[in-house]
Amino acid sequence: MTGSPVPQQLFDLAGRVAVVTGSTRGIGRAIVDGLSGAGASVVVSSRKQDRCDEVAAQIQAAGGTAVGIACHVGEWDAVPRFVDAVVRHYGRIDVLFNNAGINPPVQDVNAVSIELWRKVFNVNVEGALRMSQCIAPVMRDGGGGSIVNVGSMEGYCPSHERSVVYGASKAALRNLTVSMANTWSPWAVRVNLLCPGPFATEMLLEAEQAFPGALDLLAGMNPQHRVADLREIVGPALYLASDASSFVTGDDIAVSGGMRK
Repeated sequence: MTGSPVPQQLFDLAGRVAVVTGSTRGIGRAIVDGLSGAGASVVVSSRKQDRCDEVAAQIQAAGGTAVGIACHVGEWDAVPRFVDAVVRHYGRIDVLFNNAGINPPVQDVNAVSIELWRKVFNVNVEGALRMSQCIAPVMRDGGGGSIVNVGSMEGYCPSHERSVVYGASKAALRNLTVSMANTWSPWAVRVNLLCPGPFATEMLLEAEQAFPGALDLLAGMNPQHRVADLREIVGPALYLASDASSFVTGDDIAVSGGMRK
């Protein structure tokens, strides 16, 4: 097979159903648009139903198949109801991106309260765990699937103290990803971690307003010396969602302009 072209159908998601949490803006929105463009029927989800409906309508207007279903992933008991609603609508789930997350600014590690710690871990780690627990059996019954936890390069080494709790949560998610991959491999469910570096998200642009110079600081931490466009997350996301990564599980893929893990 040396020199043979890669079959384009490896990246084809036609006939598959993809759930993306936190997908009404930022990286999640770019991912859900990319999955739809590859042929997947998508579920747009965030905490607010009106925003989910708005984004789903935009995807439909562009020729895609989408439905908006709100869910607060930090509410443990809300997740099974959400998964049931997705299955009622589409009948199956093949791809899950656990993208929903929060990153409250913290200036000093000494200022971290137990309330803040629990709030961040509740969404960033427990939310991904609960969503995956509920969706993995659905994937198993459908013949397998791909779960992608969206981490961060902050999970390897926080770039500054403002990300201390966020970075700790993403480090925990990285460890959890390996456990999920090992546990669900017999079900033909692959689990991987996608670790973005600095992307031009609304969150990052808001951080620049609150802390001028934040964008330059982050750009200077990667060899490309820039902040990525949101569209640059789509290719790696499609790789992990599709059959192109059929022999990849328990791994983490950095999309960071060359930042060191």
